[in-house]
Amino acid sequence: MRYLRRTAALCAAAALTVGAVACSDDDSTADTTTTALAPAPGVPGFGAPVEIARDLNVPWGLAFLPDGTALVAERDSGRVLRVAEGRAPEPVYTVPEVAARGEGGLLGLAVSPDHARDGYVYAYLTTDRDNRIVRFRLDGPPQPVFEGIAKASNHNGGRIAFGPDGLLYVGTGDAARTASSQDPASPNGKILRLTPDGAPAPGNPTPGSPVYSLGHRNVQGLAWDASGALFAAEFGQNRLDEVNRVTAGVNYGWPEVEGGGGSDRGFTDPLLTWPTAQASPSGIAIAGDTLYVAALRGERLWSAPRSGDGFGAPTALLDGAYGRLRTVAVAPDGSL
Repeated sequence: MRYLRRTAALCAAAALTVGAVACSDDDSTADTTTTALAPAPGVPGFGAPVEIARDLNVPWGLAFLPDGTALVAERDSGRVLRVAEGRAPEPVYTVPEVAARGEGGLLGLAVSPDHARDGYVYAYLTTDRDNRIVRFRLDGPPQPVFEGIAKASNHNGGRIAFGPDGLLYVGTGDAARTASSQDPASPNGKILRLTPDGAPAPGNPTPGSPVYSLGHRNVQGLAWDASGALFAAEFGQNRLDEVNRVTAGVNYGWPEVEGGGGSDRGFTDPLLTWPTAQASPSGIAIAGDTLYVAALRGERLWSAPRSGDGFGAPTALLDGAYGRLRTVAVAPDGSL
């Protein structure tokens, strides 16, 4: 059983879904018992989680429309559902050409920052040929935005989000070809930065290239803090999962480095790491001065308070309460 939970708060929101871990596609049944979410540093007044929707088919992407309702991507069915409290999930679109195999399928969603004018929703999906990004209006066919990201049964990445600059950021995976992460000509194992039309963004480290940062293994979390700094969650291999502060042009070391210890070789070390059994981090969000990380294999929501330019030691919330957590997101109305 797959479901969404909402947790009331004064200034933040975290919508949680259950999904698949990066290297183990086990969508096990989730516990639906409601438990209280303890107050977290920087976000006062958390109440008890409330179930919003259940019986979803492997929910993955999550994005909010201007009216406050959420769009949820079902990885295996290719459907996009509109989800809101007090009404049944409503199928509003089916993305064509979705090839749901292994960890591939309909993955991340993002709503255009100019949605009130253009009506666009963006989706990252796996097809029979590649991983790609399309955009669509709920009443029209999809348009290709960016194609040619290599696909595999795992390490497809898939998180997309518009940044404070109005540009589209894309987390990709190495598609089980580790050398791609260090290849500046490959879009795999990277964070890409694109215009809304899919062109390489002006000001990228290499003119004409979509690559914003490199040396990543499998990026599935993107979030910005109040200052506009970008943070990303990344799956490790056997030892350590990561959260990185992402800077344009920086190399984060994969496959030469897993976790820290690469700074003496010109790589940038992560801000936070966990043993892979405790995390497998997918979606991340920043609310107030707190970072939240949804853990699949770890079956918990990690919470880390602001510390200087990064975040301090994380603590576990919802530990084992709802099974594997795929996504955490900040809602536009400040509620969960």
